[in-house]
Amino acid sequence: MKTFDETLPEIKTILQNRASDITNVDRLIINRDLNGRIRLLADEKIQDDAKHILENIAENIADVLGDRVPNNNRVMYEPFLDAIIKNVPCFTLEKFPNMKVTVVDRLLGETNWGNIVSPEHGTCRIVFYSIKGGVGRSTALAVTAWALAEEGKRVLVLDMDIESPGISRSLLSPEKAPMYGIVDWLVEDLINNGDVIVSNIFSVSELSRNGEILVVPSYGKNPGEYISKLGRVWMPKTNGSSRELWHIRMNRLIQGLEKQHRPDVVLIDSRAGIDEISSACITSFGAESILLFSIDSDQTWDGYRILFDHWLRTGAIEKIRDRLQIIGALIPDHNNSNDYIDELCEHSWDLFTEKVYNDIPAHDPDSDLFSFDKGDREAPHFPRLVRWDRGFEALTNLYQPLGQSLIQGRIGNVFGDLIDYIRK
Repeated sequence: MKTFDETLPEIKTILQNRASDITNVDRLIINRDLNGRIRLLADEKIQDDAKHILENIAENIADVLGDRVPNNNRVMYEPFLDAIIKNVPCFTLEKFPNMKVTVVDRLLGETNWGNIVSPEHGTCRIVFYSIKGGVGRSTALAVTAWALAEEGKRVLVLDMDIESPGISRSLLSPEKAPMYGIVDWLVEDLINNGDVIVSNIFSVSELSRNGEILVVPSYGKNPGEYISKLGRVWMPKTNGSSRELWHIRMNRLIQGLEKQHRPDVVLIDSRAGIDEISSACITSFGAESILLFSIDSDQTWDGYRILFDHWLRTGAIEKIRDRLQIIGALIPDHNNSNDYIDELCEHSWDLFTEKVYNDIPAHDPDSDLFSFDKGDREAPHFPRLVRWDRGFEALTNLYQPLGQSLIQGRIGNVFGDLIDYIRK
């Protein structure tokens, strides 16, 4: 028996061993279905002798992988290979001498961690993300929104943690909550009712003074059948033969809000972990900056390593690496805090040098490759610090007098490093 993780290495070995036999095939697709079973796809125009060789190779693969290869149609010949890989998760297996081999992953979800959208929409979008929950990410976003608004900026805040919403309650009192939220819009948009409610899915926070904080919550004043609605937000919108995936619909909403309100910056509170929502927030919305909230734990670095590994495998790391920034979250307030920060930086450096940074040849110190020194404070691995504070730890919202006094009295000591980074 071969496990899922053993499948591609075994296929790669077989293809390499047979490379001299398949010189007449310049392109091959390995289709991995929802059950992890494998089929080979090739251009229908290849010669009969090449088809015979591919079918023989498919038999070799079946001998090694067993039930991971179906008993029939192990090789399929298609007229339009480009159409097969369009808008689906795929990556190059690695270069072969005379053939390009692409792996297509058929996944149950429809977001794609390997497809990185460029920040070309004009408005600065910043994603607050953490691989684990409970690290103060949402509080940091709320305080950042306040700090930017104090400088006269118009800030648009999106609560995309729709399965565990909360950022909006930090910034809006129940009386100020809008009638609807993001989940309502996603459901109504399926039947073309989105435009009817879009003017009622945001409210201005009481914290707004010099500038303005526009908050778009996950749900509105009355959540209603929230769980039933939540089960429908992932639906693609169909119109005849066209099919618009949910994260593309969500991006359309963001663009509409930007056009209407002209914010200086959009702050997006992402769901923690590796799932559909966080994938959309990080890869699909064209964020200019992705803040990776981290505490120094094995769970943190293991989680980010899994994510970075995927970006390496799919060739996406080069498209996103200059937008990443480690945020050292909940830095402990004790005598050994400097030691903790040093360890946090050390582990972050290890991860980035292993997965993100290029190796610079010793003979080429002026190389343009993407790499930084360990102590470079401008490097994405170098943590921007958010310190633990007992007052903010116990705080449930920022709009009441206690919250406002905490912000004004302690913001510099607790969040100053993060806010200075965002100002840049």
